[in-house]
Amino acid sequence: MFGAFLNIIVLSLKLDKSLYKENKYFGEAGIYFAGLIMIFDGVAGAVAANTFVKTSIGISGLTAIFTWLVWSILIYVIGVKLFPEKDTKIPFKKILTGVGYAHAPGLIRFFAVTPEIVIPIIFLTQFWIFASLIVSTKQLLALKSNIKSFGIVFLSFLIIAFLSISFVISRMNALPISNIS
Repeated sequence: MFGAFLNIIVLSLKLDKSLYKENKYFGEAGIYFAGLIMIFDGVAGAVAANTFVKTSIGISGLTAIFTWLVWSILIYVIGVKLFPEKDTKIPFKKILTGVGYAHAPGLIRFFAVTPEIVIPIIFLTQFWIFASLIVSTKQLLALKSNIKSFGIVFLSFLIIAFLSISFVISRMNALPISNIS
């Protein structure tokens, strides 16, 4: 079982589209493997971020799970409901699993232990995750075009970025700031 889990991580790191084509990776354990990858991704992000700012590992793990759900919902709605291909017939659970697998490159953040390499590793892994999401979206939704896959992932990213920025700004407005003139 551990060997299957490691195989999924290696295939994801290699951007191997067979990971998303073969049903054996989407069996009963698939959703659990994807969840573990997401939790480890959140923890790895906290480890990397702790080089600069103290970050709660527990909160990072929970945030990763929330992000996993949001990414999956957006890719499902945009790719399956709004802009489907003729052959796009896929259950949400498979999208959820695929999005989890696509975050395996984030595990490399565990190696970002010195301040000099943290930022490059974070950027590298973020682009790698983005590329992995494009591969998974194309394969899972049976898309004919890389451009359409990119568009679905990019639109999902823009929505997440907008919501994240809106949340942060709303929290900043709630901060008590004195108006000393």
